[in-house]
Amino acid sequence: MITVVGWDGSALPAEAIERLRSATLVVGPDAIIGQLRLTASTVADDKLLEALDEHLEHGEGPAVVIAEGDPGFFGVVRTLRARGLKPDVFPATSLVTRAFACAGLNWEDALVVAPAGPHQLNRVVNACRAHPKVALLVTRGVGPAEIARELAPTTPRALIVCEDLGGPDERVTHSRMGEATTRPWKDPDVVLVIDPLHRPGERGWVAGARPGPAEWALPFESRIPAEVRAYILAKLGPRLGDLVWDVGAGSGEIAVECARLGAAVMAVERDHEACARLRDAVLEHGVKVALTRGQAPPALEPLPDPDAVFVGGGGPDVIVACAARGPRTLVCALKSLEQLPTVLDRLREHGYRAEGTQILASKLAIQPDGSHSLAASDPVFVVHAVLAHPM
Repeated sequence: MITVVGWDGSALPAEAIERLRSATLVVGPDAIIGQLRLTASTVADDKLLEALDEHLEHGEGPAVVIAEGDPGFFGVVRTLRARGLKPDVFPATSLVTRAFACAGLNWEDALVVAPAGPHQLNRVVNACRAHPKVALLVTRGVGPAEIARELAPTTPRALIVCEDLGGPDERVTHSRMGEATTRPWKDPDVVLVIDPLHRPGERGWVAGARPGPAEWALPFESRIPAEVRAYILAKLGPRLGDLVWDVGAGSGEIAVECARLGAAVMAVERDHEACARLRDAVLEHGVKVALTRGQAPPALEPLPDPDAVFVGGGGPDVIVACAARGPRTLVCALKSLEQLPTVLDRLREHGYRAEGTQILASKLAIQPDGSHSLAASDPVFVVHAVLAHPM
């Protein structure tokens, strides 16, 4: 029999204590096991599965696994179930619950992220760019210093770092991002990443990330018809954890739509009046878009690498500069069919499979005499490219 016991620093229930006393093997963090008076053999939790497999193979009696916080919340219960084991579970207060309680904040509108390792740092950072309240369960290579370092250039956030929650050295620190990158953190469990300018809206009906928008391909007054925008958005596939570039953003129609769908968005536009319209659209729709006013390709150099790119303005040199950054997908709108061969060739040179589509939308119009006709918009040539061998 395997029992999982959650530990949050408070007194354990009597039955959990009895399971620990009768166990012949206890697996858990050294810091927690060291606080318990155990007669059983103990193993550090980094050897969890190996120790349990050997223990079960020899039939050596009951085993107990101790885990920080609620073991069913991004915890060890998932690992054991995936191994085909069905443990008894004694839950505890989750680390996220304790973190928000210590900070005095509500958290039904918070996004909780638990990266598997440093290879997911970019996705976590993009979630923090797009969402105003994020709780990060710290793991190796993804902690307060790394998050602050990645966010600092473009995304101001307040950090609340919670260390040794439930332990003897519990500490909650409100940190500026510059401080977070240099301070020697002792044992961070959770980092709350908060947008200090965010004003909560009405109470929602679902916890965490908001549901997707009720409508997309909005009826903007735009150089790109809504029907074409729907195709572009479908090919970009913006989602939570992604970073999308909108290059030659104009009034920001694509940027705003991608942000509404949950992605972090960076828009690049050189025209002053277009930038003003983009800011108005961002405010109107209540989304986050980081705007860089400048000329591509040079304006792209300081930006973090994107997952998806839309190029709405600029020639082949801009498209090539975007492709060189290796997004999984790249979509661009061309003014004429003559540009298509050059763009396709350049994309293929950078390892992309590319195809072109001409889209012509015809809207139904009612004439003064009550008759109906079709009013055609100008055709738009759209290139969609996918990285043939993504990293």
